[in-house]
Amino acid sequence: MPRVYMDANATTPLLPEVMEAMRPYWMEQFGNASSIHQQGQVARTAVDRARETLAEFFNCREAEVVFNSGGTEGDNTAIFGVLRPGDHFITTSIEHSAVLRATERVAERGIDITLVAPLANGLIDPEAIRRAIRPRTRQTNQTKLISVMLVNNETGVVQPVEEIGKIAAEAGIFFHIDAVQGAGKVALDMRRLGCHLLSISAHKIHGPKGVGALYVRRGTPVEPLLVGGSHERRQRAGTENVPGIVGLGKAVELAMASLEDGTLERVAALRDRLEAGILAIPGTGVNGAGAPRTANTTNIRFEQVEGEALVIALDLKGVAVSGGSACHSGSTEPSHVLMAMGLDKNAARASLRFSLLRTATDADVEHALRVVPQAVEHLRALSPVAAGTAG
Repeated sequence: MPRVYMDANATTPLLPEVMEAMRPYWMEQFGNASSIHQQGQVARTAVDRARETLAEFFNCREAEVVFNSGGTEGDNTAIFGVLRPGDHFITTSIEHSAVLRATERVAERGIDITLVAPLANGLIDPEAIRRAIRPRTRQTNQTKLISVMLVNNETGVVQPVEEIGKIAAEAGIFFHIDAVQGAGKVALDMRRLGCHLLSISAHKIHGPKGVGALYVRRGTPVEPLLVGGSHERRQRAGTENVPGIVGLGKAVELAMASLEDGTLERVAALRDRLEAGILAIPGTGVNGAGAPRTANTTNIRFEQVEGEALVIALDLKGVAVSGGSACHSGSTEPSHVLMAMGLDKNAARASLRFSLLRTATDADVEHALRVVPQAVEHLRALSPVAAGTAG
């Protein structure tokens, strides 16, 4: 049985070019990038080259790139590093748990929170962000930070972050973008986006797990999460993960090429074909329809089907998909993203995310379109949901 992987928003495999770029830095070139001897300086040169690549990717200064362990650390650094008791923080109800759990933590520390809900199609209205901004008064805390994701990890909806950046700039508010799902799918330009902080993670763009980067605009006051040595210009203590950083740099280099060489257009055509084929099944619909979405993602609800059962059924037939964020795998709670968009619990639980790799093929889509209708038909025949328990 062929195996088809359609869960790219959870993670992606290393590309061979990335693996080859990393290989020497595990064994032959093992030096500590902070050491001044020859082995250390070879490692330092590799880190510097990767930083140059990230600066090109971000269209920023090299000194504004901070390497870290990935998207969660980047999001946490932006929130914990900027906010102080007495501040007001605006984010949205559809953010990744790395932002939402950090939001809960800062709320416990005396920071006021406003969660902005999306429209029914999953888009955040920039004017809703504007209305949430607070000036400092005797009764209210002043808004210090806004955090909005570039691309939603469950629906693929691309958020209007450039407009939100302009609103933040007009009000003199710091702006953070979680770009973990957008990097490599949407062009990043810090000057155009107008943000002060932006997070990415290597493993979402065919790089290694456990490494990422945070863009920190020069002059942005961010208190580091990790303290110790003077690594990363004192912005993130800890010996640099040289193989991981090299892999991130190579993955970013390849991602930049894919933005220009027609790869995304090819993936979008495959996604559209997959989506159209699944929507031919009665009782299906796209969550996020009508909003701009990334090329690789579709989130589809299946009436009278329990989503987790369908994930398992498809896995048994060789197709890997998910019911939402990998961070909530196994959770009995319906997707907070889909619930925020107005779906009821049954519809949210009956929704699956199909997210294609950059290397997806026609054969992948053909196999999925053979097995998805069969699995849905089988589950509808067996499931008590079909007897009327679904909303």
